[in-house]
Amino acid sequence: MTAEVLTPSPQPELRRDPEEGSRRSRRRSLTSLIRMIPLVPAIFLMLVFLAGPIIWSLWGSLTDASLTGRAATDPQFIGVDNYTRLFADPLFPQSVWLTVVFTLVSAVIAQTVLGLSLALLMNKANKKVGAVVGTIIVAAWILPEIVAAFVAYAFFSQDGTLNQMLSVVGLDGPNWLYSFPMLAVICANIWRGAAFSMMIYQAALNDVPPEITEAAMIDGAGGAKRLIYVTLPMIRQTITTTLMLITLQTLSLFTLIFVMTGGGPSNNSTTLPILAYKEAFRFSDIGYGTAIATVMLAVGAAFSIVYIRALRAPKD
Repeated sequence: MTAEVLTPSPQPELRRDPEEGSRRSRRRSLTSLIRMIPLVPAIFLMLVFLAGPIIWSLWGSLTDASLTGRAATDPQFIGVDNYTRLFADPLFPQSVWLTVVFTLVSAVIAQTVLGLSLALLMNKANKKVGAVVGTIIVAAWILPEIVAAFVAYAFFSQDGTLNQMLSVVGLDGPNWLYSFPMLAVICANIWRGAAFSMMIYQAALNDVPPEITEAAMIDGAGGAKRLIYVTLPMIRQTITTTLMLITLQTLSLFTLIFVMTGGGPSNNSTTLPILAYKEAFRFSDIGYGTAIATVMLAVGAAFSIVYIRALRAPKD
């Protein structure tokens, strides 16, 4: 007997119904729209309180709006005249430079390094000591900004706490707010802002699995190597997010500088927020001050884009 080889019979081709595909597509679109309904109030609030002021600020920077006179009630459209005047103003590049120095030193470098260092020390400290030190550090952050500014002013003034402490050891301190205004406001911002970074980094460090650091320790990695090659890569996104928050906050910082130095002496501590305030409210030129604020907005947006791209970068 010869075995017959059975071959499978060809299956009929399944025809796709184009109307069925269209119905599925419509159902998916409808489902997406339904899922978007809870977001409608949030989108509306963002349009009103975020996009609205940005558009209004941009329009105001293109007018000759003023606090007094005809332009106060009937501002006229003048195009980019405010921006042309701004980039020709010798005080503008100085304010940009002071803003960059203030943000880079007090926020990007000092608050990041100091906040992370404090978080590492707090994780290794005794619970009672950590609670006391943490309370002292956080007290500066929870103070209202105006109160913290007056405290810093009292500390750095001619007859303030710092010079009183120096006089105890026989040193005659200068008027820090007059001789070194940027140094004084940078130190004050570090003092007030380091607690915020410390709390975020401390929470991130607590989420690092201890078995990973223990494995690195067994492999012979010292404290510095564990920090550089294990801990920091694991909290990279937290570092980037914190950098974005403190950078944007420091870029727009006004009250601390205004109370301590008022932008002086001789505009030596006039950052962009102080310059915008002076032009808009001291010299009543709202349009010109709004143009400065719009430039600040563009700078903040540029920093945000850089940080967001860093957050989306693939992990190694």
